[in-house]
Amino acid sequence: MKRTPSKTVLVIGGGIAGMEAAARLRQLGLQPILVEKSDHLGGHVADWHKLFPDMSEAAALVEKGAAALDGVDVRLSTEILFVNRLRSLYNVMLSSGSNVQCGAIVVATGFSLFPAEKKEEYGYGIYDHVITNADLEKWFNTGEDPRVTDDVRKVGFVHCVGSRDLKAGNTECSKVCCITAIKQAIEMKEHFPEAEIYCFYMDLRLFGKRYEDYYIKAQRDYGIHFIRGRVSEVGENIEGKVVVKAEDTLSGRPVKVTLDLLVLMAGIIRNPDPLPYDRRGRIPPKQRQSRGHHRI
Repeated sequence: MKRTPSKTVLVIGGGIAGMEAAARLRQLGLQPILVEKSDHLGGHVADWHKLFPDMSEAAALVEKGAAALDGVDVRLSTEILFVNRLRSLYNVMLSSGSNVQCGAIVVATGFSLFPAEKKEEYGYGIYDHVITNADLEKWFNTGEDPRVTDDVRKVGFVHCVGSRDLKAGNTECSKVCCITAIKQAIEMKEHFPEAEIYCFYMDLRLFGKRYEDYYIKAQRDYGIHFIRGRVSEVGENIEGKVVVKAEDTLSGRPVKVTLDLLVLMAGIIRNPDPLPYDRRGRIPPKQRQSRGHHRI
């Protein structure tokens, strides 16, 4: 098909948002080009096991999104090198060596997880049985992580790790951490029916439809304990178990729990702008040299 530059739209990012944008643009009669830096579509969702609040398979959503890309020019393992602003078009150089002229650019580069090791007080990378939400999703998918053992009897989840945190430089709410913690707590209860599971939270922000019902279900049907209060200290005892201290602000009492596994709900931070411009609409040469290929 002959491409018309004015009708061509470059979509940067092959996650769920980028896939949906490209599919809808195609339905509108435009000519989207979907560029993804990795070798697969799906973004973070491709690494997930199940989705809230209905426990649907994450892989099925990615497959459905990919199937909707009929007629879309998808380019994997491809990055943006630089962008020139023409009069009415953009000229984009790709890492594959090809040029694309387009009338519009959609940036759907998504987010990164806050690096939990920066919150040293929670012990990630220090204690053997402290993991992140991303680590746990990987375990759900593969069953492979020496930090998650078969004899798990007590599990804790710490909300808002690196989000709503002035010291971490990220004061915004990540919006999905609370519901993700509830989803993962339910999954852990299904894997370990006899386990006691605790969620330590500041306050629950359940934005989506049916999310509140999901929270009630976690308490009523799965017996998950929710403790309102920031974790003040994480340590390790002589047996290698994780010791968590917090204050239950609802009862006004201190709480000390010994756990087999502690899961840190790392917040999300936006990815940097993939299209830095100088006044002529190009990445400055010194910046290109220092970065090599500009990652998106």
